[in-house]
Amino acid sequence: MYLPIQSERLYERIVEQIEKRIVAGDLKVGDQLPPERELAEKFAVSRTAVREAVKTLREKGLIEIRPGRGTFVTDGTHSAVRQSLSLLMKFGSGKGVANLVEVREILEPEIAALAATRITDEYISAMAEAIKIMDGALDKVDIFVEADLDFHLALAEATENPIIPLLMDSIIDLLREQRKRTGSAANGLARGQSHHRAIMEAVIRHDPEAARIAMQSHLQQVREDSDASTATAV
Repeated sequence: MYLPIQSERLYERIVEQIEKRIVAGDLKVGDQLPPERELAEKFAVSRTAVREAVKTLREKGLIEIRPGRGTFVTDGTHSAVRQSLSLLMKFGSGKGVANLVEVREILEPEIAALAATRITDEYISAMAEAIKIMDGALDKVDIFVEADLDFHLALAEATENPIIPLLMDSIIDLLREQRKRTGSAANGLARGQSHHRAIMEAVIRHDPEAARIAMQSHLQQVREDSDASTATAV
């Protein structure tokens, strides 16, 4: 059943509840959502909040609006892949953070090594700009995290393999959530910066082994901070 909402950003909580019902199988592909007015009554919110939630769900590829017929759960499109992974993190086995770190440990050291053999001035500039922004945002987690993501995406793009940035982009929301959570660790952002610099220096030197090792060290820090944040939450 739906629960009354109490939040400053009501529509996000509505989205969360509907997402959870989709993941649980309570709402299946082809199922029709109740009309806007009825949803507003069920959630005990305004129709404006419901409209914003419906808009967000549609943008995520989880529902579609059929004019004159209503709003239906859909099987999604390519744009929903990222959201599907986010749902696994939210409502999965409870090991979402550990699973994400493990995936990063498999992918990113080799991405760094490959980038070191192919890096161009364009991506060196992008990485340097990201580091500059992070330097000025060590006490501003949201700003730091966005620049952090730019850094890692620039590294993926530097491989000149178009599939790699797509793989990284598919988990970008998970990375954002993880980085915000671990950003509260003592000196976590500053320590992350030291690893970023080591990675970039190795890549600029076209030293794939040093780039691989630098990324492995960075991800070890991420694992430690993730474990600490999980323990704190518990």
